[in-house]
Amino acid sequence: MRLALPRWAGTLAVKAAAFITVMCCALAALLGVLVHVSVTNQTVGQARDLALQRLEDATSAYEAGDTLGPFAGVDPPGLPDSLRDLAVAGDRGTMVATRDGDPAMWAAGPADGNRALAVRVDYRQQARTIAALDRSILWSSALAIGATLLVGAFAVTRVTRRLHATARVARRISAGDLDARVDDPRTKDPSRPQDEVAAVASALDSMAASLQGKLLSEQRFTADVAHELRTPLTGLHAAAELLPPGRPTELVRDRVGALRTLTEDLLEISRLDTGRERVELDTEPLGALAERVVRASGTDTEVVVVRDVSVETDRRRLERVLGNLVANAHRHGRGPVSLTVDGPVVIVRDHGDGFPEYLVEHGPQRFRTEGGSKGHGLGLTIALGQAEVLGARLSFSNAAGGGAVATLVLR
Repeated sequence: MRLALPRWAGTLAVKAAAFITVMCCALAALLGVLVHVSVTNQTVGQARDLALQRLEDATSAYEAGDTLGPFAGVDPPGLPDSLRDLAVAGDRGTMVATRDGDPAMWAAGPADGNRALAVRVDYRQQARTIAALDRSILWSSALAIGATLLVGAFAVTRVTRRLHATARVARRISAGDLDARVDDPRTKDPSRPQDEVAAVASALDSMAASLQGKLLSEQRFTADVAHELRTPLTGLHAAAELLPPGRPTELVRDRVGALRTLTEDLLEISRLDTGRERVELDTEPLGALAERVVRASGTDTEVVVVRDVSVETDRRRLERVLGNLVANAHRHGRGPVSLTVDGPVVIVRDHGDGFPEYLVEHGPQRFRTEGGSKGHGLGLTIALGQAEVLGARLSFSNAAGGGAVATLVLR
């Protein structure tokens, strides 16, 4: 079973801190072992040399029949058995052993018979030196790790702070704020070293500027086309009204009406794209407004008021949103179509095949309709744009029993 880690455990700062800690511990351990081994070898070597020198002196005194020193003797008590066996076999050797709880360096060599001549050198001072060295290594390693962590945390925090700022700007851009820029100081000064974070910030700013330029060009093109079409369409509509009655005239008037609707929709979208639309607030009973929208649509839509409230909103824009939702439900779905008011929430549902998958995941897209559906694909786009102007949230989903569901949540 996998354990669920907290969200902060996967952040770059935590990973960097863990990596620095592990590397510092490994380096401190390696250096500590090297220093310990080096000093221990040196200390043991000095004690061994002293013990062997005293063993030479004791051997000379023993062969001359002189009295041995206080720390020398033949088969003295406390002599390690392994060292005695080595001496009895005719070799000389040294060993650190503990006698009465105190460490000592023993040196032994052969004596007459099956006996060993040995000397003992006090090793307590050397043992205390090595123990003090080990404690110093531990304390200095802990201090070095702590200092390295503080410096590393400061450096990593500076980098992650810049990364978080870049991520915030990226989220603002994805939310539609194309004026957002990182403006990393390093990107403005060529003399300063350009690190990877500055490269990402520069690339994001360049992408935002390019995207903004393309969208502005598209918005200007849409507005210009709509304005240019508006004048000739007005004349075409007036001319169509003068045609004699008949089926061809009805077809012409129908197409001219569709073109006028498309032109007006394009103009409305161009105004929404500018982001400068302003709402005219007024208090409206939501239930009565919904019934008025359904009556104006001329459709067979059931209005269900579960809980009526009065909302402060722009009546014209809200009617435009609800009217587009109802029209879309009848044009692309199947009946029965219902509009339900439950407090500040308005739900429009049909019983057709539901919204396309791309629309549920990414929202409506301009001039895109599913299959051979009629329309130019701007109704839901306008509804979403007007809802954003109102500060409302419009979402699209499919009902479990089938059918498309558009949910508008007012403030």
